Amino acid sequence: MTNKFIWSLDQVRQQILGECWNYNTFGDPGTLWAWGCNNYGQLGDNTTINRSSPVQIAGTTWVDIAGGHEHSIARKSDGTLWAWGRNNEGQLGDNTTINRSSPVQIAGTTWVDIAAGIYYSFARKNDGTLWAWGWNAFGQLGINTNTNRSSPTQINGTTWIDIASSAYHSFGRKSDGTLWAWGSNDCGQLGDNTTINRNSPVQIAGTTWVDAAAGYTHSLARKSDGTLWVWGQNNIGQLGDNTNIWKSSPIQLAGTTWVDAVAAGWGHSMARKINGTLWVWGSNCFGQVGDNTSSIKYSPVQIAGTTWVDISGVHDHTIARKSDGTLWVWGRNNAGQIGDNTTIHRSSPVQIAGTTWIDIVANGWYHSLARKSL
Repeated sequence: MTNKFIWSLDQVRQQILGECWNYNTFGDPGTLWAWGCNNYGQLGDNTTINRSSPVQIAGTTWVDIAGGHEHSIARKSDGTLWAWGRNNEGQLGDNTTINRSSPVQIAGTTWVDIAAGIYYSFARKNDGTLWAWGWNAFGQLGINTNTNRSSPTQINGTTWIDIASSAYHSFGRKSDGTLWAWGSNDCGQLGDNTTINRNSPVQIAGTTWVDAAAGYTHSLARKSDGTLWVWGQNNIGQLGDNTNIWKSSPIQLAGTTWVDAVAAGWGHSMARKINGTLWVWGSNCFGQVGDNTSSIKYSPVQIAGTTWVDISGVHDHTIARKSDGTLWVWGRNNAGQIGDNTTIHRSSPVQIAGTTWIDIVANGWYHSLARKSL
């Protein structure tokens, strides 16, 4: 199946289902697990104790998860949205600034997609509307102000089909294949050929975007022809173009077989090819590239294996899943975020117990989340 066909199928489904559809909406519900730093209750196990191996969060109908800086959000199969962890800027969306160590429900029952950044969150409804809440100093909520919100506030538009966020900037994709960015832009990470912060969405050139990811101050996105594009800060090789020159508009990386997933960490990046190979580049001080070294990589290096199906990276660690349902983690491990029952940094993938990990993995800053099949 080619990338172009995947995008066409997405559009057909969205037309038929009136924007209700996404990959997780009809995915099998499962159990939710978390590990790593828990100083604000971001693991959701009703404690503030760090965990160096996975602990289960109550419930068996979880279908989507996302990790922010020190908070987490997740969605259930009934369309309800839940959040927990630090809430100093209203990032939990429960109209308070009270920290929560177990999931609290956010109003509404038609949520279909989620994302989280530093002290802020996003979610999408099945009517194609996009909502944001939390910290907004750089305009990262995209609501045309720089005022914080402690409950969901709508971003203009009704044809949103995908969202991505990380540190201080965010992306949204519309059903016409256009890509939009907002928030901090001091390093050109929005890709609009400026370094001007934006508090409402600005369009990135092109109409065939199918995937995007936001790092700390850099970005990645993929087009329907299988090409991969990068922009933003590049001081430690995070763009992968074999230079350390910053870019304020998208440039193409070599290759036309990039598929399904792009992911960005604090200063490193990840992408997967159609043949199941996984490639990582950029900052590597804690081994987050996964090539058994700690040296910066200015262009993509392949990680061992050819059956990778999912990847995620935030800050200085990386998580990936194989087609056999096994879960692998590497990089920084100061708070147990690797999940191997140690606090030892890992420069190559180590397996987390279990073989029924499914659908997605999500990284917080120093914590991790993943889902298992029932």
